[in-house]
Amino acid sequence: MSVLHLNKEKFEEIKHSDKPVLLDFYADWCGPCKLLAPTIDKLAEEHPEYVIAKINVDHEPELAGEFGIFSIPTLVVIKNGKVTSKSVGAKSKNAIIGLLES
Repeated sequence: MSVLHLNKEKFEEIKHSDKPVLLDFYADWCGPCKLLAPTIDKLAEEHPEYVIAKINVDHEPELAGEFGIFSIPTLVVIKNGKVTSKSVGAKSKNAIIGLLES
C-alpha cells in the first residue's frame, strides 16, 4: 500500500479505520521531514496492516491545529478513532513500528 496524502475530508474517512493509522505531519521545506519521508514510504510498502498517511501542515493548518502540532515532523498514531501516541522528530523504522504496536 502506498502513503496516503490527506486533507481534512479524506482524514474523516480514515480516522475510524480498523487498522492502526500513522499520521506524518510534515512540510515540503522541512529538512528532518525530508529525511523521514523514505522511511515512511518504506513502512507503507512493507506493512499493509497499517494505514500510513501524510498531512502537509502548510496545506492543512486546521488539521495541524486539531492535533496540536507545533513542531514537525510529528508522528501521531490513532487506534479506534483515538490518539494513542505522538512523537516529534525523525524516527527510525523500528521506533515508528514500536509506536504503532504500543
